[in-house]
Amino acid sequence: MARRYLAERGRLKTDKYIHKLLKYLPKNATILDLGCGAGVPIDDILLKAGHHVVGIDISSEQIKLARTNCLAGEYLVRDVSELKPREYQVQAVISFYTIFHIPRTQQADLLQVIASYLPRGGMLLITMGDREFEGEHILMGEPMWVSQWGTAKNHKLVEEAGYRIILDEIDESGGERHQVILGKKK
Repeated sequence: MARRYLAERGRLKTDKYIHKLLKYLPKNATILDLGCGAGVPIDDILLKAGHHVVGIDISSEQIKLARTNCLAGEYLVRDVSELKPREYQVQAVISFYTIFHIPRTQQADLLQVIASYLPRGGMLLITMGDREFEGEHILMGEPMWVSQWGTAKNHKLVEEAGYRIILDEIDESGGERHQVILGKKK
């Protein structure tokens, strides 16, 4: 499933958002990637730009691929929903296609935990669901549980976690729809 997921997810155009994030990062920044998957293309771009990446994914298969694909990155098998405040000190946190797999009633708390990892001016780049939905979704023929608020609620949650929103748009690449939010910690 991990290799199939990588092949399918490759059609989503995340590069442009990573390049927007890069404009806000200091040199040699440490970036935490929550739900890093196989590490490509996102972590690969960040590493090639001279940054350090710590990737977390619940799938040991995805982490194996990430360790192969991005030799300079640091990768850990962990459940994002079990992160604790102040566990990490980084300049940016990214999370593509992950937060909506956490129960939506816990997403505000997760955003607060993430904020505890960042200094003032630290960056957040995430994707969230574009409409309110909770239940099973079929992805690549496999059932996947999704829990998401709509775009207005997501925007509010990110602001309430202490970010100034720089970008909030819907990405429709690859035939899917996701809300992309880039925020800077106040």
